[in-house]
Amino acid sequence: MYLHGTSKINDKGHLEIGGCDVTDLAQQFGTPLYIVDEELVRQRAREYVEAFKASGFKFQVAYASKAFSVMAMCAIAEQEGLSLDVVSDGELHTALQAGFPVQRIHFHGNNKTPDEINMALDANIGCFVVDNFHELALLNALAGEKGKKVNILFRITPGVEAHTHDYISTGQQDSKFGFDLGNGSAKAAIGQALELPNLEILGLHSHIGSQIFEVEGFRMAVDKVADFAVSIREEFGLTFKVINLGGGFGIRYVEGDTPLPLGEYVAAITNAIKVKFNQADFPLPEIWVEPGRSMVGDAGTTLYTIGTSKDIPGVRKYVAVDGGMTDNPRPALYQSRYEAILANRANEAIEETVSIAGKCCESGDMLIWDLELPKSESGDLLAVFCTGAYNYAMASNYNRIRRPAVVFVKDGQADLVVKRESLHDIVVNDVIPARLQKSALAN
Repeated sequence: MYLHGTSKINDKGHLEIGGCDVTDLAQQFGTPLYIVDEELVRQRAREYVEAFKASGFKFQVAYASKAFSVMAMCAIAEQEGLSLDVVSDGELHTALQAGFPVQRIHFHGNNKTPDEINMALDANIGCFVVDNFHELALLNALAGEKGKKVNILFRITPGVEAHTHDYISTGQQDSKFGFDLGNGSAKAAIGQALELPNLEILGLHSHIGSQIFEVEGFRMAVDKVADFAVSIREEFGLTFKVINLGGGFGIRYVEGDTPLPLGEYVAAITNAIKVKFNQADFPLPEIWVEPGRSMVGDAGTTLYTIGTSKDIPGVRKYVAVDGGMTDNPRPALYQSRYEAILANRANEAIEETVSIAGKCCESGDMLIWDLELPKSESGDLLAVFCTGAYNYAMASNYNRIRRPAVVFVKDGQADLVVKRESLHDIVVNDVIPARLQKSALAN
């Protein structure tokens, strides 16, 4: 049994996180329940910041809020000295409502709408990461209408493909994101931007994938980005001040996952930049990175209540929980794997192998295949680990199932940071047109 952060098994044989017995959390907040180990989140943030401070580079560590965007997480990011990435007006609004410092907000996305851009301009955010030629012209025009000059990074695709799932590989040439280095579009975009009066070019952004367990891909990306930066200086006289290497740093979900210590990723990136840029007699840039999953992923645990089971002799035993693909779509989307335990009987001997089914009306609503557990009973609590990233963020109301509550736990205290959705919340935006209302139909 591998336990992350402050998680442990207490003397009652119950899972405890942040000093809180999860059986107590289930009684207080209900299930399904997202539990976030606040101390582990802060520890991850500090590991990044301390590693960059040791490197001697100027830097920004920007939390990629797409992994888990709630106001309380924005508050932690601010307190730990992080910057913040957003990719929609909803994520931007969340950050603004949390009072996050606007100059440390970076706006990503391959299809920012005019309304989103105007919202970000009005908020005076720190930087836009420009993804395509349409956005380049639109951002310049909208900034001009407001009499503003805005900072930008160019998102480029360096042609480096990390070892990861096809759906979340983004650094290779065939990608919906960014300006391509290989076909000349990145150089053309910079030439165009230099003619636009309302844009201030800070530098380049590159992201090569997700759940990466090695550093070679980052070194290759640095090589390509540095060579491109040198060529731009030679052709246009422009010296980039910022190089953003994105995120993608892996975490341990299951046995066999082998992420590196966060400091090793940082050391590999900073060392590669130092060597490459010094060789080119290029001023060392400020380095930005964008961890999301590695900041919050293993700090999250989802707690379920077991309900029914179905034993097919000689085939499989299904054990169903009160959540599923609505609170964790990743197994269905990416075939993602997880580890789990009976949280209320954690010390008992393993007796059977079961598969954990969700409650949605979908054959594909399976959370874990072939999980070894003590013999489970209806009412037991199942804790699924490493659900802090892309679980709440991707949750849905499929089958009109309500999204769970989220609690932060630390030093024996549990704080509700997202309320459980109510049945009223499910229908609050529904509208029945007059022609469909009972009175109209009766006539």
